[in-house]
Amino acid sequence: MSQISLSDLNAAAKADFVAMLANVVEYSPWIAEQLAGKRPFAGVNQLHAALMAAIQSAEPDVQLALLRAHPDLANKTQRAAGLTEESTEEQNSAGLDRLSEAEYAAFERVNNAYREKFGFPYIVCVRRHTRDSVLNDFETRLRNIAKTETRRAIEEIGRISALRLDQLVAAEDKLKVHGRLSTHVLDNQIGKPAPGIPIELVELASLGESRVIARAVTNADGRTDQPLIGGRPLPIGRYELKFSVAKYYAERNVQLTDPPFLDEIPLRFAVSEPEGHYHVPLLVTPWSYSTYRGS
Repeated sequence: MSQISLSDLNAAAKADFVAMLANVVEYSPWIAEQLAGKRPFAGVNQLHAALMAAIQSAEPDVQLALLRAHPDLANKTQRAAGLTEESTEEQNSAGLDRLSEAEYAAFERVNNAYREKFGFPYIVCVRRHTRDSVLNDFETRLRNIAKTETRRAIEEIGRISALRLDQLVAAEDKLKVHGRLSTHVLDNQIGKPAPGIPIELVELASLGESRVIARAVTNADGRTDQPLIGGRPLPIGRYELKFSVAKYYAERNVQLTDPPFLDEIPLRFAVSEPEGHYHVPLLVTPWSYSTYRGS
């Protein structure tokens, strides 16, 4: 998706401005029409604040129509009929296009229960979640009263629209919508970084299959050249980092047992702050290892 500069947005004709921002909030160009009259915006944070003010000040029937314009999650019928490009990309980012039949059934059950209780679809910023955490969030929010849930749904629209604006608008300021997951390996036997260690990052799933979402090899500093996750939110959920260490020690002529006492080391951890920085290092010898959450 090509970005539009904030200065160009501020200077655009009203019709062009509305067209450029029409899909920032699902099927609701009236929001962009309101924003067009509030220009110029000093930054993208001010633009997003104005967008949220327009939603929050709308009449209740307008807010309800806005909520009802959103699609269900993991709905095969709606997917076949065609979601917006933005919704399709967002749902695919959480693997909602690759669900098992059991997972589809679980989503259908909670989608129906939610609609029946509240009269509008469950809305969540799926880029901030794994499949497991979406289902957990579904179950938690089903216990809310309608007034609370309307407020929560609008908060989630705020998160979705912030990520869409971040992708769409180039500005000097930045919206706080991204997190970062990084690691490094320290060879505690010699007190130096450990280069050349293969790493896999696995997203763990309680229903359906776990999936490898990143692979890397440590560089001369014992780190990866790029964050394991960066430039997007860290999806809430459970993860496992796998470090293959036996070959590293064998190549350095360290005396190992056969088979090695430590071959592949798994570190399991959880993410709860999508916009946070999680640094999960490995401190290792041929016979021991430890970790901690850094920053």
